[in-house]
Amino acid sequence: MTGFEQGVPGKPVRIAIVTYPGMTALDAIGPYEVLRFAPGAQVRFVWHEPGPIATDSGVLLLGATHSFDETPAPDIVLVPGGPGSAAAAVDDALLDWLRRAHEGTLWTTSVCTGALVLAAAGLLPGRPATTHWLAQSALRALGADARPDERIVRDGKTITAAGVSAGIDLALWLVGETFGARQAQTAQLIIEYDPQLPYDAGHVSKASREVRRAAIAAQVRTVAEPGGFGEFARLSAAVPRLAWRSAIRRVRERGKSFRRPAT
Repeated sequence: MTGFEQGVPGKPVRIAIVTYPGMTALDAIGPYEVLRFAPGAQVRFVWHEPGPIATDSGVLLLGATHSFDETPAPDIVLVPGGPGSAAAAVDDALLDWLRRAHEGTLWTTSVCTGALVLAAAGLLPGRPATTHWLAQSALRALGADARPDERIVRDGKTITAAGVSAGIDLALWLVGETFGARQAQTAQLIIEYDPQLPYDAGHVSKASREVRRAAIAAQVRTVAEPGGFGEFARLSAAVPRLAWRSAIRRVRERGKSFRRPAT
C-alpha cells in the first residue's frame, strides 16, 4: 500500500486533482471538500505549471499549486470534466503524466467528461466506465464500455463518475473504501451532504422530453455566447480526432513487439 493502510495514522495520502482551462469547478471542488478530510490528506491541484486556471464560466479562477513534474507519484488522481476536456484529451504532456502516475496509484478517478481524458490516455480500453449523459457516445467512441445508467463505475483501481455532482458521491465512496464507513460518514456530516431534492430530473432517464430538450439547447446556446464554451458541441467536434489518436496509439503499442525474427 502507499500510505493508505486503514487505521494507520500519520501516513500521507497524496491526492492530485488535475486542473486545466475550461474545467468545471464543481467536478474538482466537490471531491476536494470530501477528500481533504481523509486522514493525512495532502492535496495538490496540478497542471503544467502552478498558476491561475480559468474554469468554464470564464469568471471563476482556481489555482494550480504544483506542476506535473513536481507530482510524480500520487496515491489518488482525479481528473475533472468540463469544456476544456476536449483540449486536455490531446495534451500529450498531461496524457503521459496520467499514464506514468496510473502505474503507482491506489485509485485513478474521473468526474464527468474527465473520463474522456482517461480514455485518451489509454486507461479505459474496453473497460466499463461512465461520464456525463451527453458524452456517453463520445466515451464509447474512445473505446470504453460506456455505462450510462451507472453513477459510479469501478473497474479495478479505475473509478469513473457521471456528471458534475457525482464527484461528491465518488469522493465519499473513495474515503469509505479506503478508510472505512465511519470516516466517510464523518466527511459527509462535515459538509452536510444530505440531499433532499425538490425535483427528480437528475438523470436522463428521469427527465421529461421537454427538460432533456431544454438541457441540450442550453448547452448548444452557449456556443454563441461571448466567452461561452458550448461544452458538448465542442466535445462532439473533437471526438473523431480523439478516436483516431486513440486507435493509432493502440496500434503502435501492439507494434512494439514487431521485430524482425532472429536468424
